[in-house]
Amino acid sequence: MPTFRFIDPAEVDAQTLVVPVRAGAPPTGGLPADVVAMAADHSGKAGVVEVLPRPTQQPAKVLLVGIGDGRPHGWRSAGAGLARSTARTATVTVTLAAEADPDIRAFAEGVLLGSYRFRLAEPKPGGAPELTEVLLAGAPDEAALAAARVTAEATTLARDLTNMPSDQKTPEWFAERVTAAAAAYDGVTVSVRDPDQLEAEGFGGILAVGGGSARGPRLVELAWAPEHATQHVVLVGKGITFDTGGISIKPRDAMKLMRKDMGGAAAIVAATIGAAALRLPVRVTALAPLAENLVSGSAFRPGDVIRHYGGRTSESNNSDAEGRLVLADALAYAVDTLAPDVIVDLATLTGANAVALGKRTAALYSDNDGLAKALEGAAVDAGEQVWRMPLTADYRDFLSSELADLSSIASEGGAGSVMAALYLAEFTGPLRDRWAHIDMSAPSWADSDSAELTKGATGWGVRTLLRWLAAL
Repeated sequence: MPTFRFIDPAEVDAQTLVVPVRAGAPPTGGLPADVVAMAADHSGKAGVVEVLPRPTQQPAKVLLVGIGDGRPHGWRSAGAGLARSTARTATVTVTLAAEADPDIRAFAEGVLLGSYRFRLAEPKPGGAPELTEVLLAGAPDEAALAAARVTAEATTLARDLTNMPSDQKTPEWFAERVTAAAAAYDGVTVSVRDPDQLEAEGFGGILAVGGGSARGPRLVELAWAPEHATQHVVLVGKGITFDTGGISIKPRDAMKLMRKDMGGAAAIVAATIGAAALRLPVRVTALAPLAENLVSGSAFRPGDVIRHYGGRTSESNNSDAEGRLVLADALAYAVDTLAPDVIVDLATLTGANAVALGKRTAALYSDNDGLAKALEGAAVDAGEQVWRMPLTADYRDFLSSELADLSSIASEGGAGSVMAALYLAEFTGPLRDRWAHIDMSAPSWADSDSAELTKGATGWGVRTLLRWLAAL
């Protein structure tokens, strides 16, 4: 990741100068005449970069970067545009005039997240230089830079976990990676339940989904418990390290990217580590139920009745609706054992989410208006998008079962994302009015580079959760 350093604007002596341009209000003060002229023609559209070569002058190259109307999204997009446009330049200088009203945190997040690349192959020796330092010519704001770096590092952790191919990314591997990442922070503890412990304690949903794989399931419990915390938040994340669909097997095209089906687990553990890095005064417990959903002679079957943690039963009528089964165990455990003030779960749960809301927006479900509004506001601040969906009570009857307490999928009625949320609500007990579910399947993956998103795993939810936890 590039580093940042503030410098006095009077000391700018740059080979590569970056000038932010606001839509309708191009910069003028202190800039060479040719730069001012070019800035006047720039649209100011967020993230748009125009390059002015000046080979015989100082600076030798000027990049004009649009910041839109100056809101955080524009600065974040500008930072990402800078990162991609200067990927082969070691050091750049950015002018941050006071009249531009710079958003240092959003801009730095854009640079850091836009610089992200995931590749397992070793870089070739003697390759091109990379962007390593960004000099900020303007009023210092070290706190904003620190928050940006923690947020970007946590998001990078979630992206790395999600991008990792599933030949390596077993439930055990995930647990080991989280344990290693958490070891750097005082006050963070990790416990990992293996299959024997899961069986002894009655985590039937996790065991059923992981039963078809030779690489057994796990439950990671990661906790940040600062002194004097007045609230306890439990975060739950779906952690299917690969999803074939099980016996209800997916078609090939739908299976290719199923290494991303643990994006919710990646987001909640990364956000918890981020909360520890920021020393946020709120107790956070992250629960990541992890399993591989494979096809074998020991795989669970459509029609099986599963006994979840706490004794509630569900009839699983589609083994490709597996995520809700592991989440059900984790939610029931949280309610029964952890006594949280609020529970939020994140899951790459349904394709219906994308049908309803497209690729950029997650579906938010909650009966608690205050909690929903707080999460919506945090998502806006973070540059992520959520849309609140209804928990339609009349649909609950579609989850009835003749064999069990409820069915894992609806008998009729469609509304796949809504029905999945209603199923999970059954395991929140007395905490239902302090629970939110976020179905983030679609925005967890980007098909191409866009603003601060890099093709591949997006780490969706980390930034929203950190903003929300900080506001508590």
